[in-house]
Amino acid sequence: QVQLVESGGGLVQAGGSLRLSCAASGTDFSITVMAWYRQAPGKQRALVATITSGGRTNYADSVKGRFTISRGDDKNTLYLQMNSLKPEDTAVYYCNQYSTFPAWSWGQGTQVTVSS
Repeated sequence: QVQLVESGGGLVQAGGSLRLSCAASGTDFSITVMAWYRQAPGKQRALVATITSGGRTNYADSVKGRFTISRGDDKNTLYLQMNSLKPEDTAVYYCNQYSTFPAWSWGQGTQVTVSS
């Protein structure tokens, strides 16, 4: 059974940076298109960034130029470097497969709070 564990969130002032990590067990997600998602209070979960097995990336317009998705040197770690954070980036962040209906269960997420 695949388990996803996100970490690295916290409270940061606007303009600050955070680096999120996602660790997976029970699978090798190096061959899978992976994604970061976020869910703000009262809103639906939204796609933030994706990365293919070959390293090609794509970003939501709202984070383009500020966030960077990457894979670890091992096969089962995913990162999201977040710079120039804004209050509107406040959300719980999740990693999972890039899919409308990911086959893997969602992790607990990691809370990111950006103060103005």
